[in-house]
Amino acid sequence: MAAIYVFSDVSKSFPGAEEDLEIFRHLDLAVEEGEALAIVGASGSGKSTLLHLMGALDRPTAGTVRFDGRDMAAMGPDEQAAFRNKSLGFVFQFHHLLPEFSALENVAMPALISGKRFAEIAPHARAMLERVGLARRMDSKPATLSGGERQRVAIARALLMRPRVLLADEPTGNLDENTGAQVGDLLLELNRELGMTLVIVTHNQELAARMDRGLELRAGSLYEKVFA
Repeated sequence: MAAIYVFSDVSKSFPGAEEDLEIFRHLDLAVEEGEALAIVGASGSGKSTLLHLMGALDRPTAGTVRFDGRDMAAMGPDEQAAFRNKSLGFVFQFHHLLPEFSALENVAMPALISGKRFAEIAPHARAMLERVGLARRMDSKPATLSGGERQRVAIARALLMRPRVLLADEPTGNLDENTGAQVGDLLLELNRELGMTLVIVTHNQELAARMDRGLELRAGSLYEKVFA
């Protein structure tokens, strides 16, 4: 398989009052297209920052992050927005659903933002909700859904545009153990069915161990992680 992401000598720091806060330095990383990758590490180690670089939500202080051979920092703001909308799906610990809209409307939102009409995209949104097991909850507002159901809506929303990559930041962190395991099952099923690349940042060692590969971010460097 070809690498969809390539990090070359990437460093990231944030300005501080007295000195810069270094998150990581001289990282090299290749993520293969279609693989399921887990990134683990202590709180504050920079896992989410790494995911933000993959999502074109931030830029490296030094080095290059390439997606499909292209330097992501060379993209203009409009290009980055289009890239995120069409090529990436995002799932976070908190679902970030819009409370005033139904599950169906929430799932359709990325396509509506891209300029598509609701009538055009609604059948696809319904099919995605059916795929994640929410055929009977399409008209429900987020407040009436369980935590696991809300996260399933968020996953359906992230996958509506058939992205090449799904970036998940602690997708089970706000769920109980059983519900978290079900969400993990769903993410892996979709990774294999759709052939999309899956990158998960998590503290959940059991979830991480189910991925194709694990990496640990520690003291500013990446290490291969073997789960017991």
